[in-house]
Amino acid sequence: NYNMTYEKDKDLWENMVILGYGMNNTKGLGNRKTQDIINLSTNYGRKIAGNWYASAGASFLSQFAAGYEDGNNPEAKKISNFMAPGYLSVGAGFTYKPNDIFTMTLRPANARWTFVGDKDLQYAGNYGLKHDGDSSVFQFGFLGTAQYKLTLMENITLMNSASVFSNYLDHPERLVLGYNGVLNMKINKYISTLVTLDLL
Repeated sequence: NYNMTYEKDKDLWENMVILGYGMNNTKGLGNRKTQDIINLSTNYGRKIAGNWYASAGASFLSQFAAGYEDGNNPEAKKISNFMAPGYLSVGAGFTYKPNDIFTMTLRPANARWTFVGDKDLQYAGNYGLKHDGDSSVFQFGFLGTAQYKLTLMENITLMNSASVFSNYLDHPERLVLGYNGVLNMKINKYISTLVTLDLL
């Protein structure tokens, strides 16, 4: 997981890379996926007043491998795969950054594409698809994101990322919510532990 920020004079450029894949093998259940996420984002802003920036950016969210109703059992019903779904957002708005631990971005103009590249999952109603065989859905609306880094104690930090999206074109009252939490515990310079939680 990486957070890279360039800040100088009136320019602010923030980039986030979250890549995670984990498996767990237990007796009786076999291999089960414990983590699977691809989360990339970039946001550029130009200061307009105080801690506020006029900004534009993009983000991409998906996963590496297939997911099933019964863990990683390929005999169970498949519910997801790489680029099924895949979410691409591009928009413009405003970013508020009062300090190094909190950033909020509000995009009243945001285009969002949902891709479903796996033919087994291309049926009406799944991930918002309108018809059987569709591979993508276009939405336009409001996107709000926030990142907050909390230091729990020395060498233990919790990075919180949350988002909300409302589609102006169809049922704007139905909000799409997302959350990612990364708990980083550094034991020494050689050993560290990451605990993640992903909700969408």
